[in-house]
Amino acid sequence: MLNKYARALFTKIFTPVARLLLKLGVSPDVVTIVGTLGVSVGALAFYPRHEFFWGTVVITLFVFSDTVDGVMARMSGRSGKWGAYLDSTLDRVGDSAIFGGLVLWYAGRGDDFLMAGLALACLILGSVVSYAKARAEGLGFTANVGIAERADRLVAVLVTTGLVGLGLPEVVLTVVLALLAVASFVTVLQRIVLVRQQALGQTS
Repeated sequence: MLNKYARALFTKIFTPVARLLLKLGVSPDVVTIVGTLGVSVGALAFYPRHEFFWGTVVITLFVFSDTVDGVMARMSGRSGKWGAYLDSTLDRVGDSAIFGGLVLWYAGRGDDFLMAGLALACLILGSVVSYAKARAEGLGFTANVGIAERADRLVAVLVTTGLVGLGLPEVVLTVVLALLAVASFVTVLQRIVLVRQQALGQTS
């Protein structure tokens, strides 16, 4: 949903930034790598210390590199399979760092087995959601379905975690992580079913 309605808006907002970076000689790949490093450091340096608000601020400053690098690639005529591959691969690194940071806090000093388990479930299932689509496309199928796309999961966890850092009751984050885990699981099933239908259609 967020991919559909927000992409055009953010593309418009970040086009001047992309144009400036290109003029400075910065490549889209550099923006992708720096953005991933920023997200990962923000998540793994702040979340395990229960600094949820500032961690979210740092992550948010870098997470939009995912939009900026795409705009830069299109403006410079460098859109291609390599850029898409790098972007998609490093997205998994950043996402894993975010949920991994939460796992580290709740499995350690946070001492909350339920929250650690939910964050870990979101980390694992989020990766499987992406893999289910990538593997399907590698086999010549499509799996572009699901109720929990990356942007939706990312916004939900970052907004909630940041607000918990400002004093929102932690139970809200518990509910959000549980819903994300369930939604991710459902998305995996949706993609499996869709690919199976396509595979059976080829053999019929």
